[in-house]
Amino acid sequence: MHVRVRRLTLVSVVAAALAALAVPGAAGPDKIVFPTNWKDHVLYTTVDRYDIKQHRELYASSQAAVDAMKAGQPLPDRTVLTLIQYKAQVDAAGNPIKDAQGRFVKGDLIAHAVMEKRTGWGTEYPAEWRNGDWEYAAFGADGKLNDKANYRACFECHKPHEKQDFVISLAALRGGTTATGSAPRPDVTIAGFAFGPSTHAGTVGQPVTWINTDDSPHQVTIVSTKERSPILTKGQSAVMAFNTAGTYQYICGLHPSMKGTIEVK
Repeated sequence: MHVRVRRLTLVSVVAAALAALAVPGAAGPDKIVFPTNWKDHVLYTTVDRYDIKQHRELYASSQAAVDAMKAGQPLPDRTVLTLIQYKAQVDAAGNPIKDAQGRFVKGDLIAHAVMEKRTGWGTEYPAEWRNGDWEYAAFGADGKLNDKANYRACFECHKPHEKQDFVISLAALRGGTTATGSAPRPDVTIAGFAFGPSTHAGTVGQPVTWINTDDSPHQVTIVSTKERSPILTKGQSAVMAFNTAGTYQYICGLHPSMKGTIEVK
């Protein structure tokens, strides 16, 4: 959300930055204090994760941060964004139970994921994966820091979204991301955190169209070329053409467990 590092010097820099994650006062998740008052923050969006049967709530520490998101502006210094993860309640068949609005009914709280922005944070990281002034931390249901979490993956996942201040959920809040086309008859529909059909047969030069019908944003990412669509919010579409025959694997750039294939002849 990996490119082989080609120079020993760069390897050393990255290794040093990773080591700093465990040093109090240096870069790393220990800079972030668990936001015990997150329930008093502004709930700005909710997401049902069909792929992992989770209900998620996202909170911002201030209305000013939410207003900045809606305006497409960088978030204010000292903004705290908290993602609350809940298990979805399931029926006897293991399917998520939905409420009258069609949303997952939340069950047990699983974990908290926090990203916080402070001027000057992140200077210890190499440019290849620094996320501006943002730091990340994961906390268990009990509010204790998870020091075994893969924090580098957080930076790698958010890094491609620098133009929206590294905040993936910003696109859904704005609802104004320009997609690359319209799709009255899409070739691939994104629904329930899955691409359907999972394999699409096309011809050289013929555009392939995806449309997102999920409440959650998604992003089509071609594995071999690293080409990415804009982030697609609900109802938006993207179009890509493949000018060389072959098999193209793709994923959702925001949810890499979502996978699909385009077979071009």
